[in-house]
This record gives sequence, C-alpha cells and structure tokens, in this order.
Amino acid sequence: MNDSAARTLCCLSIMSLAAAQASDLPSENLESPPPVTAKSWVIADLESGAVLQSLLPDEPRKAASTTKTMCAFVVLELALKDPAVLDEWVAVTKLAASTQGSAAELKEGEQVRVRDGLFALMLPSGNDMGNAFAEHFHPRLQPPGDETPERVKTPDYATRANFIAEMNRTARRLGMNSTTYRISYGDGGEANDYTTTARDLVTLTLAARKHALFREVVATAARTGKVRLPDGGERDAEWRNTNELLQLANYDGVKTGTTPSAGRCLVATGSYNGRGLIVVTLGSTSDEARFTDSRNLFRWAWGR
Repeated sequence: MNDSAARTLCCLSIMSLAAAQASDLPSENLESPPPVTAKSWVIADLESGAVLQSLLPDEPRKAASTTKTMCAFVVLELALKDPAVLDEWVAVTKLAASTQGSAAELKEGEQVRVRDGLFALMLPSGNDMGNAFAEHFHPRLQPPGDETPERVKTPDYATRANFIAEMNRTARRLGMNSTTYRISYGDGGEANDYTTTARDLVTLTLAARKHALFREVVATAARTGKVRLPDGGERDAEWRNTNELLQLANYDGVKTGTTPSAGRCLVATGSYNGRGLIVVTLGSTSDEARFTDSRNLFRWAWGR
C-alpha cells in the first residue's frame, strides 16, 4: 500500500469513528426551553396566571426590588377604597431621604403626591420612595401580627412597621404563602431570609395589573413628576424606567431588581399576536443576561 492510499484509509477510519461517536450524542432538543442564566424562572399566561413552563418556580429566593410591586399594590388598594389618597402629599423624612441603594433622588423635607410617588417608586426603583410610602401610610394601618417577622416589630421600624405588616397580610390574602416582606422596597433581613418565589411573583403581578394606574406606571419609560420643596416652591423630577424591555413594542412592564445576594431579577409582561405572557426571572448573572434571559423565554413561548 502506497502512502496516499494509507492516508486515505486513515482518514476514512477517523471519519467512521467520529460518525459512530456522534451517533451516541444527544440531539439538540428544539422543544425544550432555551438555556438561561436565571436560577429560577416562570412563564405564565397573562390572563389566567397558569404556569406554562418553569424552573424551580417554588424555590424561595431573594428578589430585590421586585418587592416594590407589593408596595405599589398596597398603596393602590388604599386608593381603591378612597381615590383621594392619590392626591395626598407624602413627606420625605430624614429616614426616607437617607435610604441606601437605588433612589428617586428625593431630599429631606420635600413632598411628593402619591400619584407621582408611584412613578418615583417603580421607574428609577426609588428605595427612598418606598420608605416614604411606608411612613406615610403607617398610622392608618394595623400593627404587625404573626404574619410579619419579629424584627419588624422593633423600635427601628416604629414609623413603618404597619405598612410592612400590610404587605404581608396582602400576600396572605392573595395566596402568596411563600412570601415574607421585611422592608417596603427590597429584601431586607439576613443572607438566608428569602423573600418570595417566582410563582408568587406571578400571583402578585396578576393582582396588581387589575389597577389601570399600575399598568400605566410600569409601562412608562420616563416620567416628569412634581416635587414640592420645603419653602413651598416646586421642582421637576425626571424618573427613568430601569426596565430595558420597554424599548421594544412587545413589552409593557413590570419591575427590575438587583442586589448582590438576589442577582439580577426581572418580572416582565408582554404580548405578541394577541398572546400575553408573564415571565419572571430570578438570579440572572448580569444586567444584560437578565434581559436576554427574559426575551429568550418570551420568544420561545410565543414561537410555540
């Protein structure tokens, strides 16, 4: 056998071996959901809330600023009973103004109408507005019971405990049995104090979306609100939505969340060809991955 024939035989043997090995490998499954970085996720029907596909939907996790959806919902439920609530002025206390993390840039002594405050809470993810709401509505709500962690009943929470308790009572009423709130705007607590689950966030989103003002707020990319100054004057405040999916026509909400312990989180709603979905992703690895994870799950579900 000459060298050329030997090389040909060798190549054929390698190709045959590679083909045999390839036949033992699993094929790409186009029916399965796309790979994502999120640790827990849910795709649900926007009308019924029925879960269509999920990964660890009932695993308790920290969920960062997605908590603000419950904060807004409690305020809107109070306004449902008394529409005048939306025109009340909320005073920004020292505690609220000094709240750490993402902010609506409110200063001590300023005031914001409740209606504008909902945009300040949800668009720039204003932790300061979350505490301002909690302090404003605290006096008219019932004290904490066994639905609320003991730490919320300490003097440190004396001006906002009732509001946090109302968030927990509302969660129980909605059937969010794996959810516990410790602050009005995020997770709070220690490293292992988990806040909610992806499935519970679907339940909350369905309830909150029944309010037309909620749907308007979370679909708004930018809002200019009026802030009353301590001297009686006013200033304009510009709040921009942290939800980058609103740059595409198919999406209309709901809330981002970011902390080192929670990772990047997103509760999103969107529609395509008349099919509305809720997609919750918790624990994505980066800001970019959060939106890519969500879009990939939406696109896969719509494609089916």
